[in-house]
Amino acid sequence: MIAIKVSMKATHEPLKRTAVVLKLDGDGSETPAVLTDRAGMASFDLPPTSGKVLVAGIERYDGRLAGEIPIELWSITQSEHDSRGLPGEFPAGSNAYPGMTTQTLMVEGRAILTDSEGYLVDPSDWSEAFARAQAAREGLALSAEHWEVLRFLRAHYARHGIQATVREMITHFSQVWGTEQGSNRALHRLFPRGGPQKQGNRLAGLLRTKGEH
Repeated sequence: MIAIKVSMKATHEPLKRTAVVLKLDGDGSETPAVLTDRAGMASFDLPPTSGKVLVAGIERYDGRLAGEIPIELWSITQSEHDSRGLPGEFPAGSNAYPGMTTQTLMVEGRAILTDSEGYLVDPSDWSEAFARAQAAREGLALSAEHWEVLRFLRAHYARHGIQATVREMITHFSQVWGTEQGSNRALHRLFPRGGPQKQGNRLAGLLRTKGEH
C-alpha cells in the first residue's frame, strides 16, 4: 500500500478532494487519479516501487514510493518540484578541458556532450531522457530499481553536495529492500559497468568520484 498525505505547510490542514496520480518509473505508466479524503490521504493498492507523485497535475515528489509519503504545500499553485534538482543543488557549467575526448548523445533531438565514458560534460544537461538514452547506449534497460538508485544518488548529492559512497548505498538499500537485494553484489548486478558508484553516478548525471579518473 502506498499512501500520499497532502496538507498545507503553514496550517497543517489536510487538502481534501485533490487529485493524486502516481507515475511509475518501471514502465512510465500513470495510475488513475485518486481524490484525497477528509484526512488529505490518497491510497494506492500497489507494492513499493520508484516513481513520482503528481498532485493536481503538478509533480511534487520523486523517489521511493512506499508506505505513507507526506507532501506539504505552501499553496496548491506553488511551482512544481523539478526532478532534475533545484538551482544550486547540483554542479553546473562545462567541465571540459583542453584535449578532452568527448562524444555526443542525442536526447530528444538535442546533442548532449559527454566525456569518453559517458559522464556529462555539463551536469546541468541532465534529464530523465538523458538517463534513458545513456543507459540504452550502455545496453542497460532501466527498471524501477535502477530509477530508485538514480533518484537516491541525486537526492544524496542535493543534500550533502557530494556523491554517496557504496557503503552508504548498501546501508540505505539494505534497509528498504532487504539485506540480499541491497547488498554490494546485488547493486553491482543492477549496474554491471562499474557498479552503482560509476555507472550509477554516470546515469544520474553526477561527476566522477575520486579514483575514477
